Amino acid sequence: MPFTLATWNINSVRLREGLVRDFLAETHVDVLCLQECKSPVEKIPDFADAGFPHVVARGQKGYNGVAILSRSPLDEVGADDHAGLGHARHVAARLENGVTIHNYYVPAGGDVPDREVNEKFGQKLDYLTAMRDAFRAAPPARSILVGDLNIAPREDDVWSHKQLMKVVSHTPVEVDHLAETQAAGAWVDITRAHIPDGQLYSWWSYRAKDWDAADKGRRLDHIWATPDIADAARDSRILRHVRGWEKPSDHAPVLATFDL
Repeated sequence: MPFTLATWNINSVRLREGLVRDFLAETHVDVLCLQECKSPVEKIPDFADAGFPHVVARGQKGYNGVAILSRSPLDEVGADDHAGLGHARHVAARLENGVTIHNYYVPAGGDVPDREVNEKFGQKLDYLTAMRDAFRAAPPARSILVGDLNIAPREDDVWSHKQLMKVVSHTPVEVDHLAETQAAGAWVDITRAHIPDGQLYSWWSYRAKDWDAADKGRRLDHIWATPDIADAARDSRILRHVRGWEKPSDHAPVLATFDL
């Protein structure tokens, strides 16, 4: 049976509960993965009345946090503390069809792309290395990885490759680390498999007075799948208009449908 999955950095699920409800009412999805929930698990809003009674999550007050909301039952199968940061940045669950969903919120990395002067950048690289090592140790199968990976890997995943090569999220060292992580699990970039050409963004800074007109975006949010189910994916899209809702997250939801 087909199911549609969405990933969305919500930038506070409690502050933007109404936007989540609007999204669920407007867009038929079966699984919604949220990042940067900024809430302890027990204070994450209940979306059962919106058709999503099943939840697995990891949270902490004011920072980070990941949640998987589902229409159908799911079982938690993991929550890795990569690099020993003590952050709520990963949770995994298995659906009734046997597919495992990994929901990640990779550290943003601060402002300076140099681990010698910026601890947060070093944590980001260490986190990606730990992800890579985990996939090498236990190769994933029948799995989907989603989330805010905080890296725009391709030249056409940013508004200006030349101007952003020394900006955190698009530096060569970050791109290389992400590529190693992807290769370790043989992950297929589903979004780019379906939309192979052209500029494609999922994040636009709050700093722009008119984010839509400026269109200085980056594709930081991703949907990957293991090769054994990648061909079952279709209809990838990014819902750019959601970025224009009132008091929005600076990220837009990314979706894909899987015939499984």
